[in-house]
Amino acid sequence: MAAARGVILKAVKKIAVQFCPFESNARSTREFLVLVGSEKSRATNMNCEVTTEVKHDASEPVVDISFLDGDRLVMRGANLSSREMLSAFQTRCTAKDPQAKMAVRK
Repeated sequence: MAAARGVILKAVKKIAVQFCPFESNARSTREFLVLVGSEKSRATNMNCEVTTEVKHDASEPVVDISFLDGDRLVMRGANLSSREMLSAFQTRCTAKDPQAKMAVRK
């Protein structure tokens, strides 16, 4: 999986994750949270704020990502796999980080 390459948070300002743990459609969102919240990922940008809001209201799982340039990416995790969420996130991060673009080319 893409986790072997690692998640780079250089271009990210804040990641807000919210889900209801009792809903079956929250699994992919929880898996995404584990990947971006890992110590190795967090070390790529110590200023990136990762917040989690656990609700008990049967709400849809949502990941709201704010980038340093003011852009936002909102992913509704109910119908996405963690792999799809990670792929969309990494694609956006790579587009915003010139050093990551060079690493991908090599």
